[in-house]
This record gives sequence, C-alpha cells and structure tokens, in this order.
Amino acid sequence: MLKPRLVRLGLVQMPGSADRESNWRVAEAGVRDCAARGAQIICLQELFTTLYFCQTETHAHFDLAEPIPGPTVERFAPLARELEAALVLPFFERRAAGVYHNSAVVLDADGSITGTYRKMHIPDDPGFLEKFYFTPGDLGFRVFDTRYARIAAPICWDQWYPEAARLFALAGAEILFYPTAIGWKPGAPEEADAYAGAWETVQRGHAIANGLYVAAVNRVGREGDLEFWGRSFIAGPFGRIAARAAAYAPENLVAEIDLSLIEQTRREWPFLRDRRIDAFGGLLKRYLDDT
Repeated sequence: MLKPRLVRLGLVQMPGSADRESNWRVAEAGVRDCAARGAQIICLQELFTTLYFCQTETHAHFDLAEPIPGPTVERFAPLARELEAALVLPFFERRAAGVYHNSAVVLDADGSITGTYRKMHIPDDPGFLEKFYFTPGDLGFRVFDTRYARIAAPICWDQWYPEAARLFALAGAEILFYPTAIGWKPGAPEEADAYAGAWETVQRGHAIANGLYVAAVNRVGREGDLEFWGRSFIAGPFGRIAARAAAYAPENLVAEIDLSLIEQTRREWPFLRDRRIDAFGGLLKRYLDDT
C-alpha cells in the first residue's frame, strides 16, 4: 500500500478592481486565510493585480505591465516566506519595450522564485482580445519543484488543450494549477451555465487522462461587458471534485489532497504506458488535409 502524501491547496477567488494596491490587499488577505487553514500551495487568479483589461484594445493598458522580478513579486515574496507557503502569482509581464506576456511566477515556500510560465495559447474572441496585448509564451510547458509538490501553472485558454496538459504530465507535474479569467455576458444564464460546465468538464478530463490533480481558480464580479462566474475547483486523478467554490461570489477555497493517488491511479489506468507515441506524428500538423 502506498504511503499517503498529503498536501493542502488554496485558491483565492476574488473580484478585481482598477486599483493594484487594493487587489494586492485582497489577495494577501485571501492568501493569509488559506494559509491559516493549512494551505501549503496557494494560487491566485489570472491577471489578479488588475481588472481583466482585454475587453478593449487600448494602448494605455500596457502601462499595467511589470517586470519579473517587480512590484508584485517583491510584495508577495516576504509573505510566502512568512507563511512557508508556495504561491502562484499570475500577472501582466513587461519583458521589453513592445514585448509583453500573460505570465505566472511561482514562489517557493522560502519566497524564492522557482520559475516563470508564459501563457502559450492566446485567444482573440469578442471580450477576450488578448492577441493585442500578449506575445505567445516561449518558455515551453515548464513544471516547477516546490517544497510540497511538482506543479505547473498553465493559464486560462491553455486549459482547453489536452496536448498541453499531457506535456505538463510528461514533465512530471503532479498538480496543474489553472489561473483563469472566464465569464459570460450577463443576461444569458443558461448559456453561461453550459459554458461553465464545459470549462469544468474539459479540465476534469485532463485530470483523468493524465492521472494527476487539477486546480482551477477563476475570478468573480462584473467587469465591463463580462461577468466572471467563479466556480473554482480542485479535482483528483480520476476527476472527482475535492472542493468547489461558489458561483459569482468571492471565496477562499482550501482542500487537502493525497499525491499518492497519482501513483495508485496510474497503476490501475496506465494511459501513459499505452500511448502510441510512434503514431502521433499528425499532432504536429495544423490539420490532416491529406487523409
């Protein structure tokens, strides 16, 4: 029988504002609350330091970006060290003049930077005009060793791609944290519920297909033409929900997980063993026109 490897995860589901200092304070309070309840790895939502500004194409919004390391890392590194908690901090990165990314910095429990992930898949849809702002990630599908687990931090639109989840799993990720800013236009609740259901289902599918944990944290509140639905959740290696946050309301979600279930699940459902890696060449093509 495998020895349990227990870890407590925290997700801070919060509204955004136009004031970075206010967002920092709300996020810090959420992190402290999660840590007080035993959370050892805590993830904040996509672009948590700002409003979700990608609803319009506005050059002035580039002023919201910051370098790595920069003000947000400097603000939260002492907190990680104080609480002995690893933190996932997603924010707007200024890499150079004219080169910006939608990124996440992972701080280990001693406050040190263990790595940076840059969002690989960039959407361009009504209300989500991210290609105007973000250069696609060029660091690959990185995983990060923290004191408590090996994790990855794919961001929002990345969560729809099974290829990405697989690559993180093959790199040894035990937990996929998905910081997210996803919602719908108010006034279409049935459509929003269907979309939210698909959003949750595809991520639970990643947990099942790869035999690992998935933790998705979404923002809440009305911003411009969008209302973000929350519903942050943590799912285990067979897709079972360990915890789920409220819809449309702030909540700090904490749940204990057992990383030994990854090994147990993969022994019983050996998807990685049975993959036909000799037959997957078509995945490197946009579309199989000649079949």
